Amino acid sequence: MPARLLIVDDHEALRTSVRMLFANSDSFEVCGEAQNGMEAIRMVPELSPDVVILDLSMPGMNGFETASKIRQIAPLIRIVIFSVHEIPATARWAGADAFVSKSSTLRDLALTVTRALQLGEDLQAQQKSSSASAGG
Repeated sequence: MPARLLIVDDHEALRTSVRMLFANSDSFEVCGEAQNGMEAIRMVPELSPDVVILDLSMPGMNGFETASKIRQIAPLIRIVIFSVHEIPATARWAGADAFVSKSSTLRDLALTVTRALQLGEDLQAQQKSSSASAGG
């Protein structure tokens, strides 16, 4: 079953480029696109994406606020910040799992999304193992 992606960016051309990047992959499915943070937050419970690819600079609610709210409503979703701003440490503080600069190649974005998914699977396996060994 392919990993489900939600693309959140206020620029349609960028959303289209990212969608096309994952279009021919058996491993990924773009389940939705949002133009801003509020739209993304509404879509997360409905679409149940595995990964949110999130811009930081958007009108209304920025990517930091959006990541924080998504993390509250769906803590297992992987969040990859995709931004022109070079602030990976701040992205982690906001609840993101990874950061990719828009000056990087789209291939870098695909690799980072794959790594974020693997990280999420590893964490879930560790939690299951810990709760099983704790008798829970």
